[in-house]
Amino acid sequence: MKKNAKIRGINLIYDDLGTGDVIVFIHGQPFNRSMWRDQIVEFSRTHRLLIPDLRGYGDSGITAGIVLLDEIALDVWHLLEELEIKSAVFVGLSMGGQIIFELYRLRPGLFDGMVLADTDARSETSDGYINRINLSQKILTEGMQRFTAQRIHHFMGENTFQTQPATVAHLTEMMTTTNAAGAAAVQRGRAERRDHTPILGSVLKVIEKAGHLPNMEQPEKFNAALREFLGP
Repeated sequence: MKKNAKIRGINLIYDDLGTGDVIVFIHGQPFNRSMWRDQIVEFSRTHRLLIPDLRGYGDSGITAGIVLLDEIALDVWHLLEELEIKSAVFVGLSMGGQIIFELYRLRPGLFDGMVLADTDARSETSDGYINRINLSQKILTEGMQRFTAQRIHHFMGENTFQTQPATVAHLTEMMTTTNAAGAAAVQRGRAERRDHTPILGSVLKVIEKAGHLPNMEQPEKFNAALREFLGP
């Protein structure tokens, strides 16, 4: 069910579905909470799912200028407090994984576990920093339509583009409807991200025939891996 909460000065829109142990899904950039549709179908039968549109994305409020990843992590933390959720498993993809690292740094007691998909725990390189700052300005001046046309093939595998037109259409819609000011602000924030490699320790799962969005491209395989992680 779509809900709204006033969190740290913005309206934060989120889905709250199912009952039981909590899973929090954190989307990547420049996407929104709809990227988890196939996980909703599978896991809302057995768990309570909390799926926010992050600050600057989807239906949630926008902050211009710069939005650091730890600010977004604070939004998630405050939302959990608002809902009186004491702990959860956190699932994040790409930027979503980097936000989870920040949340763990701030509030490790919230975590029953974490699943990190297609993300990077390292801090930004000097070249990467410059690229993100330049990209943020390009997004503002050229808009999300052009960004999507230039970048969409970075996000899914060629097999997906050839065989899954509905999935590609969903990705295109998410990217083109993202607010340019919100996306630019978070790009600048990502340029400032911390190094979280010291906390890493994990089991690797490879999703075949998928690019950067395995939960959308190969949802059955992704869901099976997540179900295995969650246990009986």
